[in-house]
Amino acid sequence: MSVHIDITGLRPEAVAVVLSPLGELCMALHALSEPGHHPGLQGWVTGVTARLDSHLADRMCEADFLWRTTLSDLFLPFAGIPGRSTLPGATLAEDLDLLDKLSDEQFVDAALEFTCALEYGTRGRSALTDAGLRRRALDLAAARGPRQLRFSERLLADPPRIRAWLRQFLHDCDEAFFAEAWSRLRHQLAADARHKTEILRRKGLAEALAAVSPAVTLDEAAGRITIDKLGDGRTATGDGGLLLLPTSLGWPHLSVLYRDGWQPVLHYPVGSPELASPPSVEQLTLRMSALSHPVRMRICRLLARSAYTTGELAQAHGMTAPEISRHLGVLKKAGLLTMRRRGRYVLHQLDVTVVARLGSDFLEGILR
Repeated sequence: MSVHIDITGLRPEAVAVVLSPLGELCMALHALSEPGHHPGLQGWVTGVTARLDSHLADRMCEADFLWRTTLSDLFLPFAGIPGRSTLPGATLAEDLDLLDKLSDEQFVDAALEFTCALEYGTRGRSALTDAGLRRRALDLAAARGPRQLRFSERLLADPPRIRAWLRQFLHDCDEAFFAEAWSRLRHQLAADARHKTEILRRKGLAEALAAVSPAVTLDEAAGRITIDKLGDGRTATGDGGLLLLPTSLGWPHLSVLYRDGWQPVLHYPVGSPELASPPSVEQLTLRMSALSHPVRMRICRLLARSAYTTGELAQAHGMTAPEISRHLGVLKKAGLLTMRRRGRYVLHQLDVTVVARLGSDFLEGILR
């Protein structure tokens, strides 16, 4: 399971590392709505929440599914501008002006992403003009709750009104807390953008993507970027560009915009506590599966305390050596064991550091 970006024909000058105030405001709103995703931001979240005006807090709940359930593409409007070469604005006001340039169909479909009304990345139909898709969107919104249904009904009935509401809300968030945060964060983001741009210039796209995240790889022969995520998706740069967008507030989320017809954007965290080489989704699945078997759990109980040979484990569990070897092979393939030789014997031991990290690896993997 991965997201793939076909970059066939992509010109080097069409790849850019850029900042987006609106993109970072999305991450700020997400962190405020889901602080459990961002333990490193608890102090900031507590401070903002404590001084937040109650009226603004209520409005924040009114459409929080735009940044809580999903990280809506509405916060990266530059990617949807025709030509697929537009860069973000230098200020939040400029980014909001770009948001105003999206068509009503683009705005509505991106806003309704939380309902899964359309398979993400498909072309053609819009809930604003297709009656069947409109009914489906409202049914799915109703399943999410009355607040989501009311918002969706207003959005479909009067898009300009909701667009004006959202712009005013984001402006008020900027005044309340984001302008102060952005004045501090943009320096870190600018430094990271300069660093990644220098890698891109000197060492090429493959090295720049590796610096973005170990979960992002480039197959130069195939002309394809692969982002290791718990999901499937495909897009292509086509005649447009590719944007790399750093975020200070986004870890552990490695987000990919791959909406059909929009410029692909890779929204990646900087200054994050993630491991130098986090496990792939496939490796994470192997580890979870390996540990779920009751026999292997009992084997791990011994291996967590000391190192054992295959014969010792067979005797302890009343099993044959080949049976134990098969279970050890599963644990070894999952990267959960360390081994050392003592004469003609091989001693196996559980890598407790890897197992202890499994919970955080699991969260990073599913939230990536």
